[in-house]
Amino acid sequence: MTTTKETCSASTVAVKAGIEADKAYGAVTPPLYLSSNYTFSDFAEPRQYDYSRSGNPTRDLLADALSDLEGGSGAVITSTGMSAVLLVTQLLKAGDLVIAPHDCYGGTYRLFRNLADKGHFRILFVDQNDPIALQDAFSHNPKLLWIETPSNPLLRIVDIQKLSTLAHQHHCLVAVDNTFLTPIYQKPFELGADIVVHSTTKYINGHSDVVGGAVIGKTEELAEQLKWWANCVGITASPFDSFLTLRGLRTLSARLKQHEINTKDVLEYLLQHSQVDKVYHPSIEQHPGHLIAKHQQSGFGIMISFELAGDELDIKNFIRSLNQFSLAESLGGVESLICHPASMTHAAMDPEARQTAGIKSNLLRVSLGIEDSGDLISDLDRAFQYVNQCRITQQAV
Repeated sequence: MTTTKETCSASTVAVKAGIEADKAYGAVTPPLYLSSNYTFSDFAEPRQYDYSRSGNPTRDLLADALSDLEGGSGAVITSTGMSAVLLVTQLLKAGDLVIAPHDCYGGTYRLFRNLADKGHFRILFVDQNDPIALQDAFSHNPKLLWIETPSNPLLRIVDIQKLSTLAHQHHCLVAVDNTFLTPIYQKPFELGADIVVHSTTKYINGHSDVVGGAVIGKTEELAEQLKWWANCVGITASPFDSFLTLRGLRTLSARLKQHEINTKDVLEYLLQHSQVDKVYHPSIEQHPGHLIAKHQQSGFGIMISFELAGDELDIKNFIRSLNQFSLAESLGGVESLICHPASMTHAAMDPEARQTAGIKSNLLRVSLGIEDSGDLISDLDRAFQYVNQCRITQQAV
C-alpha cells in the first residue's frame, strides 16, 4: 500500500483496518483468533499475547482502527457499551465527583446513580447548557466530566470545546460518548476531550448482531490505564464479536451516507405533519444547538425524535400499525427502529428525573435504517392515518 493512515480519510482508514495484516499466509482480510491462551516462547518469556482477556490479535485490530479514526493513542474494546462506561469509572476513587448530563442515556444514569449510592464516587446530574449550574458544579472540584452530544433521546447539543476548556481549568478529565455521531461526524479529541467512548453495538458495527463498546484514550498514559483496568476487571470483548464489529466498521462511511439521506427525507415529512407536536434534530435551524452542531460536527446525525400529538393509546396504535419500523431498543443498524424512551431506554430513570430531562410520555425516538426512504415515509403515513381512524371510531362509540 502506498498511502498511510495519516494521509487517508476516515472512510479509507475504516475500510483498510486489518487488511493485509496476516503475516502467515497473506490473507487479505485478517483471520479470527479464537484461542483463549498462547504459549510462552520459553521459561519466563511471554510472547506478545499470553491470555486473551489481556490481549487478542483480532480485538487489537479493532482497537487500533478505532483509535486511528478518533485520533487517540490507544483503545480498549469492551464486551458492551455499558462496560465501556463502567471502565471509565475505574479511573475514579471514593469521594471523586462526576458531572454528568441531566438527560444522559438511561443506562448510564442508572449505572452512575447506583455506583454513587454505593460510595464508589459522587455524582451530580447537571444541565450542561446552564452556565450557572455548571459554575456551581465545578466549584466542587470534579474529577470527571461526562458529555453526551447529541443527547439521547432529545438530541440536545453541548459545546465540547467550551466544556473541555472549563473542565481542564479545574484539572478535570473529559469523557465524551460519541456513539450517536461516530468519528465520521465528530472528533471529540480535536475539541479537547481526554477520553472517547462508544457503544460499538450501534453504528460502528451497524448490523444489530453484536453488542460491544470501546474506550479510547487521548494520551498513551490514559490508554495504558484503561487497558490495565479492562484486564483487571475482565470486561474485554470476545474475539468473535471483535471480528464481526471490525467487518461492520469497514462499511461505516457508506452506510452513514444512506442513513443520512433517509434522515433528511423523513425529517422533512415529520416537520410538516399536523399530528406531530415537536421534532428534535440538530439540523433544524430553530434547534437551540444548531449553530454549535454546525461548528463541531461534520454531519447532523441520523437519529430523530418527535412528540406525537396524542395520548398513550395513540402511541400504541401508531406503533402497532408500523410495518417498516421495528419496536426495539438500540439504534444504528441497517434496519429502521422506533422506540418509546419513557417505557424503554429511559425506564431506569425515575419519573421525576425523566420530567427534569424533558422526556415526555408522547416522545418517540426513530433510528433510520438504510431502506428506501419512500417506503419508510409511506409506512409512517399509514400509521398516522390509522391513529386518526381509531380516534374517529372511538368518538362514534
